[in-house]
Amino acid sequence: MRISRRAFAAAAAAVVLMPLSACGSGGDDGGSTDASGKVEGDITFQTWNLRANFKSYFEGVISDFEKQYPGTHVKWIDQPAEGYADKISADAAGGTLPDVVNVSPDLVAPLAKAGLAMDLDKAASKYRSEYLPGAWASHQIPGMTGTYAFPWYLNTGPLFYNKSLFRQAGLDPDQPPKTYDELFAQALQLAKKTDGKVATLANVPTVEDFGRYGVELMNKAGTAFAFNDAKGIELLTKYKELYDAKALDPQALTATPESSGKKFLTGAVAMNPGSALDLDNFKKQAPSLYKNIGITDQITSTGHVNMYVMGVMVNSKTKHTPAAVAFAHYVTDAQQQMSFAKKVAIFPSTAGSLDDPYFTKEDGTDETRVRIAAAKSLKNAVNYTPVLFSEQMKTALRNEVAKALQGKESPKTALDNAVKQCDTLLQQQG
Repeated sequence: MRISRRAFAAAAAAVVLMPLSACGSGGDDGGSTDASGKVEGDITFQTWNLRANFKSYFEGVISDFEKQYPGTHVKWIDQPAEGYADKISADAAGGTLPDVVNVSPDLVAPLAKAGLAMDLDKAASKYRSEYLPGAWASHQIPGMTGTYAFPWYLNTGPLFYNKSLFRQAGLDPDQPPKTYDELFAQALQLAKKTDGKVATLANVPTVEDFGRYGVELMNKAGTAFAFNDAKGIELLTKYKELYDAKALDPQALTATPESSGKKFLTGAVAMNPGSALDLDNFKKQAPSLYKNIGITDQITSTGHVNMYVMGVMVNSKTKHTPAAVAFAHYVTDAQQQMSFAKKVAIFPSTAGSLDDPYFTKEDGTDETRVRIAAAKSLKNAVNYTPVLFSEQMKTALRNEVAKALQGKESPKTALDNAVKQCDTLLQQQG
């Protein structure tokens, strides 16, 4: 039930997010947040695996910025996807963090806690209204006041389903599930009709799935996790039913987004999340699936779909605050984001941009239909994965979910254990 980061990141940066160890403590940003002075000086801008595909785009953005502000010079460095978090952590510890850094919310959290990420509510509050509220909020850290990166590009996507498999199971291929109850009922019917040969889902629930189900993931202070509440237990109990009936793929416990995608391609799984990027893949690799592809909205109990977001952070220790803030804003302003979105299947986080005809005008193609639906849903989407939820925590949750599905623990015990482990890891972050 989750959109892989592949769907989000392969378009621009084929990323696997890694844990970033805390690099200090304290919330004081330690540097000047006054961005009102003259925009001048030499600054360094770091991106995350973008040079190979977008060299000319970024060189153009930098050149235009330097023309607009003659006293500036921007040095662009691009880091590979692998080890990006470790590189940021090492730079943070060694005092060599670039002035402007491409981050995701979980990477900015320890930098903000260490006082290395500039609070943009102080330094750049005048720009706040230029961005979608959900996108701006995505780089806020529970337990801290402030916003620690400009939102940059976004992604989300629909659920794809195989109409042929639905039809064979006696389900209406034009009436895909819209609620969790419908999803679970149809999944059980599909498994029963195929004697367990065709599963509906291929992934175990992640923290994002608990969020979309309406589970309260953390307490308001951001000091403890809370996904072991009655609603969380209910969701995991439902997944256990699916697993027992083979409506959840038996290999879901070890599945990767890539392996789940292959199962969907070969007709072993009836539904899979994805993005507009996947349609071209279906067309090339599985023409018969492409002919029978159904496209529907992500299922949520909250009315808000999940959003993946990238950001651009300003180093609080920069010697050129006005220039660093101005450039971070320039890279993420409506004009630059719109230009970037037309080069790659991502979406701008700037207010009003999603009303552009590119995101609203149908042309009869499935690709455009998916783009339009995703753009519409992003206007009030949220990033469900807590910014403090590290890779180690994801592993802890996944391991406990596996025990519940295999019947080694009750759903309640599994989630209690997962919360306990995640809370311990959270204390270590501090």
